Amino acid sequence: MAQALRPNTAGSLLATDGRPHPLQDALTAVTLVLGAVAFITAMFHSLHLLSSWAGLVGIVTGAYGLWISETTRERFGLILGLGASGIGFFLGMAHGGLFGGLW
Repeated sequence: MAQALRPNTAGSLLATDGRPHPLQDALTAVTLVLGAVAFITAMFHSLHLLSSWAGLVGIVTGAYGLWISETTRERFGLILGLGASGIGFFLGMAHGGLFGGLW
């Protein structure tokens, strides 16, 4: 039973297969941050440029991250970030869009 007490020091927080996935972890973190920014700023009408652009970039990075993800934990974070990015993007588009108010 000694193997059951040994901590798993290899890999990352999101990798359940014991191997590090630095690109997938970075895409997950970027998607979560952009999703949070897009979701929070979508609640303010005057910040529609920030919410729509952050949402759009979050959707793109999240989609690419899902395409190359290897573990369920990575996909879980990416889906949360994609959902928040999508809501922020669509609310930002409803409040003025990607270029609204610039012309």
